[in-house]
Amino acid sequence: MKTSTLPNTDLTVSNIVLGLMRIPEMSDEEIRTLVRSSLDAGVTMFDHADVYGGDHLCERRFGDAMRFTPQEREGVVLQSKVGIRDGYFDFSTEHILASVDESLAALRTDHLDVLLLHRPDALVEPEEVAAAFDALEQSGKVRAFGVSNHTPGQIRLLRSAVSQPLAFDQMQLSITHADLVAQGVSMNMGAEDQSIDRNLGLLDFARLEGITIQAWSPFQGGFFTGVFIGDRERYADLNDVLDELAAKYGVTPTGIATAWITRHPAHMQVVLGTTKPERVREAAAGSDLPLTRQEWYRLFTAAGHLVP
Repeated sequence: MKTSTLPNTDLTVSNIVLGLMRIPEMSDEEIRTLVRSSLDAGVTMFDHADVYGGDHLCERRFGDAMRFTPQEREGVVLQSKVGIRDGYFDFSTEHILASVDESLAALRTDHLDVLLLHRPDALVEPEEVAAAFDALEQSGKVRAFGVSNHTPGQIRLLRSAVSQPLAFDQMQLSITHADLVAQGVSMNMGAEDQSIDRNLGLLDFARLEGITIQAWSPFQGGFFTGVFIGDRERYADLNDVLDELAAKYGVTPTGIATAWITRHPAHMQVVLGTTKPERVREAAAGSDLPLTRQEWYRLFTAAGHLVP
């Protein structure tokens, strides 16, 4: 498992992150098995959100099941997200502070290693976010900060008031859902849909600014349209290449799909949403595979993207 110290932070973490959105129906023992298996595979970072399961439920299930000792807690990086409420978004100082306190209680910890603003709030007041972040940093409740699903302009707006580095942006990214990458490849080809800039240059912006992209839904064909691995009805060519490279490198297609993301020089993290320990191990096996440029582009084109 590849680990590194992330830019704009003092965090040394794995490039695979385990997301805990789907654990509400799991038993405590199943949650412990999932987390322990992930740790054994080299995963050190765990992703939550206040809305997962509704009203901090997934955080509570995790905290109740794990009950880390102080020494165990030092060995993991806990991340959570804030800002989504029932039918609206809320980046007010009051809501951020209250939600973080609820997350800490649910997770049975005295601090979050990372806090992300979950989805852009159209009514954001950067000064309110700054007041919340300052209070959380000064109290030791949060070590590092970032965003999720934000554009470069939205990050710049927050930076007009926020003094802490915004070190993360969690975005949907997979081989098949790759607008973040694909637009730049087809620059100056106005007749092609792929040339439309839907991400406003976020990938290059993140690399220049030392912002770590966290890729969520790394195996989804689109926006929760189903997993592309093994789906030969929609992605036959891609699965042929996945199988071929999996055999070459001695991993599963899941490992190759993971490697396609981690091979990118932006040094992204891959956020898994699985509840299956074996799927975590398969992804971990691909976390540092040295795909060649030719192999990376073969996967890219097999997924239907244009290489002019």
